[in-house]
Amino acid sequence: MQHGTVNEYWNCRLDMSGRIVLPQQIRSHYGLDNGDELVATMESRAIVLRTYSEAMQRLQDAFCDGLPEDVSLVDELIEQRKQEAAIEERR
Repeated sequence: MQHGTVNEYWNCRLDMSGRIVLPQQIRSHYGLDNGDELVATMESRAIVLRTYSEAMQRLQDAFCDGLPEDVSLVDELIEQRKQEAAIEERR
């Protein structure tokens, strides 16, 4: 297998419980420690592992894609909750 480039490859095997051990070079490169959470996705014909923080960032980016930069969904949600609370108080 090829080593020392961005496109490195390692052979991995599943154990009897379906677990994969990531090679030390991969764990070191991404700063992974025992117990760290990874997110697995199926993309085309590939199994892709991402760190939890990378997966969350990709979700946030996809969710906000196309929103104008001056729009804050958090601010809009807070305003909506304030309006709902005001309606509840009047009842």
